[in-house]
Amino acid sequence: MFATALVAAILLPLPKEADISETTAHPVRVVERIVSEIPAAGPRQEEAYHLSITDDQLLLEATTWQGLVQGRKTISQLGPDLPICEITDWPSFRIRGFMQDVGRTYISIPELKREIDILSGLKLNVFHIHLTENEAWRLQSPSHPELTAPGSMTRQDGLFYTLEEIRDLDIYCHQRGMILIPEIDMPGHSAAFERATGLRMESPEGRAILKDVLKELASVTSGPWIHLGTDEVSISDPGFVPEMMEYVRGLGKKVIIWDPGYGGEVGPDMQQLWSYRGKATPGIPAIDCRFHYINHFDIFSDIVGLHTSTVYGCTEDSPDIAGSIIALWNDRYVDDESSLIRQNNLFAAAAALADRTWRGGGWQYFDDFGVVIPDCGPVRDDFLDFEQRLMAFLPDDSPYVPQGAVRWKIAGPFPNGGDLTAEFPWQDAPMRTVIGAGIAFRHCWGSTVPGLFKDPQPNSTAYAVTEIEVPYDMDAALFFETQNYSRSEKDKAPPQGQWDYRGSRLYLDDTEILPVEWTPDDGTGCLGNENAAARPPIPLHLSAGRHRIVIKLPVGEFTTREVRLVKWGFTCLLLTPDGKAPAEVHYIP
Repeated sequence: MFATALVAAILLPLPKEADISETTAHPVRVVERIVSEIPAAGPRQEEAYHLSITDDQLLLEATTWQGLVQGRKTISQLGPDLPICEITDWPSFRIRGFMQDVGRTYISIPELKREIDILSGLKLNVFHIHLTENEAWRLQSPSHPELTAPGSMTRQDGLFYTLEEIRDLDIYCHQRGMILIPEIDMPGHSAAFERATGLRMESPEGRAILKDVLKELASVTSGPWIHLGTDEVSISDPGFVPEMMEYVRGLGKKVIIWDPGYGGEVGPDMQQLWSYRGKATPGIPAIDCRFHYINHFDIFSDIVGLHTSTVYGCTEDSPDIAGSIIALWNDRYVDDESSLIRQNNLFAAAAALADRTWRGGGWQYFDDFGVVIPDCGPVRDDFLDFEQRLMAFLPDDSPYVPQGAVRWKIAGPFPNGGDLTAEFPWQDAPMRTVIGAGIAFRHCWGSTVPGLFKDPQPNSTAYAVTEIEVPYDMDAALFFETQNYSRSEKDKAPPQGQWDYRGSRLYLDDTEILPVEWTPDDGTGCLGNENAAARPPIPLHLSAGRHRIVIKLPVGEFTTREVRLVKWGFTCLLLTPDGKAPAEVHYIP
């Protein structure tokens, strides 16, 4: 069996086995049935399906209702003019999901449902909702209404989810083949709990409240899991987490905790690895969430790293490796939901994870060759194939556009001795060609995730140069940034009149392009227009002919008073005036 060009152009994620004809079919009979086995799927029967479309019948077979749901999604992706086809498909990983932090920033129910609709269409099967944080407790408790009192919240006072809203969200997920995993983080991230109750979670009275809350939560959720957090806290009573886990299991649920986290002798039913220090434990299935925090991602290069990476070094699941989740932590307040989603590039990241976790495989782990598109070979070909399918899927509010045709020549780095204004003869220096609209010289996570420079040094200057051929006079727009501010870090906006604190400069045909006016912080820590995805692209008029873009990119120290996680690199891409597609220009190799 094989996947034709038609499949590659339409389906995301790509099916395991497909034979599709260009001939359209209009079946008059639709048959769905549960069967005992999908033979090609081997041990992965849970969501496997077989689809056969002929001139007079559409037949969908699966071993479970979940498999039928996944097959229906493929039928939807094939479009109204159904082709004659034979598809057998199954996921490589049993956990494929997204975590939305609503504790720090309340996300409306309509927006959560929109995310579920889009993500379930990618065959993701987990929606993890992080309900409690230091800023606010977002889950109603009829027995303890003080938890959601406005006075106990420090952000978006009084906004929370009723139990009926959680029940409705759980049903909404289930209907779309997703499992809702609710999280009550304990005993850390609990400042809102302490403000509301005057108690520590580990106290006897605090435990009693938590048990009431967990019982209420279990009564409105149908999935098998409740997440208890346990991260980033010194646990004073070693019996606290085992007691909470035993209680949750008594409610008929299984327990997930973060790792690093509790780390005691009594293990959870599943662990979620959240940093490079997170380690899978034999006998406890692990969800890989390491390097998957999209609040630190930029728009382009990190999508390369996510799509090319394996899951914890594995190309398919096993008893110890269950799958992967991307997470969005809303530490930095963004007061507009649509801007929050754009700045975090949610749907492109979700598609990259969905494609990899459904298809399996991968070419590296994040800490191998990192976030760089190779200039040739199967890794590049695989990514460009994904990018083609991605464009047929992305909703209109996604900032991602194809980047595989963009070419840059990089000169340097030159030691600058701490003088960020120093100029260097880049025209005479050796250059290397790189591909992509986002180039990370040094990732914000440092050497943990490699960028272009294998041993980046502070106090250095590099230059990026590209030449473009413009076929006719045109209006265009420029998507440009040099930092891409994390939605977690409370970094300062750039100084007015500068792209960053490093003295980066941008030139088009020797004319400097200056930055927009930055939205000043209003004192609440609200992120404004620092990121390119949060503002209109820069309008340009390009005459027919050849043009050159030069970017000077100095860096001092890799962490500064103004910016904790310095991202040394840039994002630069010419777009159509509306910012929704690449401009019709040719990047000269």
